[in-house]
Amino acid sequence: MAVEKRFTPVPTDPLHPAARALRGTRAAMLAERVARALWLPVSLALIAATLWAFDLHTHLPGDAALWVAGGFALAIVISLGMGLWRFRWPRRAEAVARLDRTLAGRPLAALTDQQAINASDPASAAIWQAHRARMAAAAARARAVRPKPDLARRDPYALRLVALTAAAMALLFAVPGQQGPLAGMPGAAGAAIGPSWEGWIMPPSYTDRPGLYLNEIERDSFEVPQGSRVVLRFYGAPGALTLEQSLDDGVRSDESGQALEFDARRAGRIEIDGPNGRAWDVAVAADALPQITADGAMTRARGGVAEQAFTATDDYGVQTGEAIITLDMAALDRRYGLAVDPEPRDPLRLALPMPMSGARDTVTETLREDLSLHPWANMPVRVVLSATDAAGQTGESPASATLLPGRRFFEPSAQALIEIRRDLLWSRENAHRSAMLMRAMLYRSDNAFLFRGAPSMIRGAVAFIETRLEDDSFTPEARDELAQDLWDLALLIEEGELANARERLQRARDRLDEAMERGADPSEIQDLMDELREATRDYMEMLAEQMPDAEPEQGDQRDMGEDGENQTVTQSQIQEMMDRIQELMEEGRMDEAAELMAQLNALLDNLQMTRGEGGESMPGGEAMEGLGDTLGDQQSLADETFEQLQEQFGENGQDGQQQSGEGEPNGEDGQQGEIGKDTEQALQDLAERQRALRERLRDQQLEDLPGDGTAEGENGLTALEEANRAMERAAEALEQGDMRGALQRQAEALDALREGLREFRDAQTADRREQQGSDGDQMVEGQGTGRDPLGRELGSEGQQGETGSTLPGENPRARARELMDEIRRRLAERERSDDERDYLDRLIESY
Repeated sequence: MAVEKRFTPVPTDPLHPAARALRGTRAAMLAERVARALWLPVSLALIAATLWAFDLHTHLPGDAALWVAGGFALAIVISLGMGLWRFRWPRRAEAVARLDRTLAGRPLAALTDQQAINASDPASAAIWQAHRARMAAAAARARAVRPKPDLARRDPYALRLVALTAAAMALLFAVPGQQGPLAGMPGAAGAAIGPSWEGWIMPPSYTDRPGLYLNEIERDSFEVPQGSRVVLRFYGAPGALTLEQSLDDGVRSDESGQALEFDARRAGRIEIDGPNGRAWDVAVAADALPQITADGAMTRARGGVAEQAFTATDDYGVQTGEAIITLDMAALDRRYGLAVDPEPRDPLRLALPMPMSGARDTVTETLREDLSLHPWANMPVRVVLSATDAAGQTGESPASATLLPGRRFFEPSAQALIEIRRDLLWSRENAHRSAMLMRAMLYRSDNAFLFRGAPSMIRGAVAFIETRLEDDSFTPEARDELAQDLWDLALLIEEGELANARERLQRARDRLDEAMERGADPSEIQDLMDELREATRDYMEMLAEQMPDAEPEQGDQRDMGEDGENQTVTQSQIQEMMDRIQELMEEGRMDEAAELMAQLNALLDNLQMTRGEGGESMPGGEAMEGLGDTLGDQQSLADETFEQLQEQFGENGQDGQQQSGEGEPNGEDGQQGEIGKDTEQALQDLAERQRALRERLRDQQLEDLPGDGTAEGENGLTALEEANRAMERAAEALEQGDMRGALQRQAEALDALREGLREFRDAQTADRREQQGSDGDQMVEGQGTGRDPLGRELGSEGQQGETGSTLPGENPRARARELMDEIRRRLAERERSDDERDYLDRLIESY
């Protein structure tokens, strides 16, 4: 028995999924084409109907109304014929193309395509069907495209809008059946139009004052701000109304003379002569010139930042301000490097800070700008402050003479470099003299610089100048580049390579003692006192970071106190001593200040940090020590990688050349092969150690680190993650034999580790300060000589031992400095080959 099979009809149209969207798109295209074809004849018809609705044809003389009507009819017929001639019924293919352009991937075009190759291959056919299925799904999500008649481009004079407005007026005011009565009423047009004149006075926008409607002003006089715009509109026959005014030199009007405009520039009279005319006496309030004054001389703030307090006023508010600084050549000491004529420089212009919100009629602010890098820093200048209001008026303050504040250097070698930098920026003619001065600085310079790498960098600066002087390439750009390098070197000498906070504290004390002995000026004393405060705070924070975990027994403190070896003071008491020292110096009581300074020095010589009563140890101390050890091990690993690279460079650069000279190829078996195998094994060992160090860092990231939940803690974790990735890339580079790449990755890991430690240390400091706010002051104990603040015995030279990341018997920082100094020394030797100098330059590029 045969079973009848029923089949569901399958749409033969491949675009069936988008059928509804296609119909909507095609209807939209039809609507926009109809609009393009009919907008002009419809507009003309609406204008003709409006004219008829207001019964205007009855006012035309003779047969003029027939001619106008014929003209309108002819224009309507012609425009309708042209529109219908251009009209095209939208085809389905056009609708498909428009809709497909709005879809990602053009699914409609894909659905109408046929498989061109491998149609008989089942796999290829399956892929094709899957592709069509995805395209069908995309087509099913299509939405009809809205009509876009684009009439604005076809109607540049907005005739259609005029026609619609006229038709609306006819519907509102020309009701069918009432045209005759409206037209017959005397004065109907005048009643519809309104008054015979209108006037407005619009003050400038920055005054925030309201406009005035002249028709409503009953009084005979009033006042307006200067610059207000007066606008008058006359209705009726031209010449029926006239204007007389004395507020402006001229009146601007349109072609008909019925629309008039002028500005209120001075006090005067406005008089409108004619029906319903009026007259007023107008007082014009002048816009005052903005005033600005400097609240004292420009001063030097912490870090050499220039500060200039000022007050600016204006009746309607100050908009912008500027400080104009010019070099005071008359007050300049034109000796040494300043004896030559300077290169021309434009005045220094600094934008004055203005409040972001609120009134600006009175602005009291302080300009703060770090001008230490400017060539005029610490030179006599003249400062003029200017303020500008919204009307464009500018007021200036009297010029004041001052020294342009900048960073001050106290280390003699740093001072010398800054002076050489100043001479170079003054004029490039000082280049040869500057090179000679830097050579003089290198004479017998052993241990003369706090920064051990300074001699090699100074030699590099000398070579930079002399090389460019030889080939006349010492351009302003090259000079500016060298000036920046000298500035960076001066900073390194001044404070960048201090071993620890204790050394910085000692240096600040020595400088202050010296300044007190020679009777330095108050501004220098203030700078040095601020430096001492900061160094003391940093040193005490360092001690707090290394506080012992166990709380000292009360009995021990009492016994030490009875022996007279210890005295206990708080951190606030130390700050009070420094405040008292500064007060005595300001009063000129230098002997008493020196005596109190000696007491402070004795106290600072022997400090040991303990917690105040009820104090608790800060979290993360042990984890920080582990990170310090990791940093030291990473530095040691980088040193070994560098030594391995040096060995390989020596083998390839010397032994390989000798063998080549003897006719033995480098690729043959022999000594080169043995050395290559040894190097490969050494690199594998370094890679394994690098991965082990990375695993250790990964474990340390999971420990209880300081700053949990704070921005510093998050930044520290991010830095450790960067170090982790850099270590992984370094290990991969070592396995591939890329020692240069490994060194660069290891340098990145070191930088990230240091950054992480800094962030965690900041987090510890914040936690400690918060704890101090609740638990009281930290306590400081003085201990006998021969021990450092942690109670450890000092070495033979009185230097405290290294902690944390230090390797036994070796100072990693000193070792790193020695390596960098050696690289820079070799880089400065011009007799070396270009390839070797390029390689050495890449070695220190990341540092």
